[in-house]
Amino acid sequence: MEIRGPALLPARREDVELFTIDGLTLVGELAQPFEREPAATLVTLHPLPTAGGSMDTHVLRKAAARLPALADLAVLRFNTRGTSSPRGASEGAFDGGGAEAFDVAAAVDFARERGLPRPWLVGWSFGTELALKYGRDHDIEGIILLSPPLHRTSDEELAAWAGESCPVIAVVPGLDDYLRPDAAHERFACIPHAVVVGVEGARHLWVGETQTRRVLTEIVAAVNPDALPLPTRWPAEGR
Repeated sequence: MEIRGPALLPARREDVELFTIDGLTLVGELAQPFEREPAATLVTLHPLPTAGGSMDTHVLRKAAARLPALADLAVLRFNTRGTSSPRGASEGAFDGGGAEAFDVAAAVDFARERGLPRPWLVGWSFGTELALKYGRDHDIEGIILLSPPLHRTSDEELAAWAGESCPVIAVVPGLDDYLRPDAAHERFACIPHAVVVGVEGARHLWVGETQTRRVLTEIVAAVNPDALPLPTRWPAEGR
């Protein structure tokens, strides 16, 4: 079959709960390769919940549906505090990116406790703000930023990444509503090792199969490039 839309490829999937240091329970899902150990782990941070973002927003859902099988990646998705989706509702209330620091910590702690290898933070829109604000507090491989608006991240928080050795990769739609590639190059210039990938014709929400595949390809290029090119049909040769 062609891999597109809601295709759900084989994986070990389990509903999980994350526990924050301020006493909340967050709901999530962990997807791992079906018959292999993961080569790396994606800890995903979803778009703005007050605008409908959640762990089940389409790019994150498709990453979990495809990348364990196609790229040997573990994918952890979860709803931040006060966020609801088909998976369920996390306790607490949206805090605009403040107390969500505890949510990021709970996710990274979960990955460590489960022995998941090489954790990367993968944020989308609001999730990029969480990755930039709080990722430096944790032992991670790097951060991947999909459609970063840079609304909540201060100049000081952004520039602080210049002192980190881990990769900072921003994947920026050419027609984004908030931050386009030229402006992104200017904003990320304070991080000498940051990589800005402009995607011509793409928009903030990465709508359509072509854009979904591009985003997933950029993620895998950073995290497990040996898995490229990503197959477009299943079963895939060698899988």
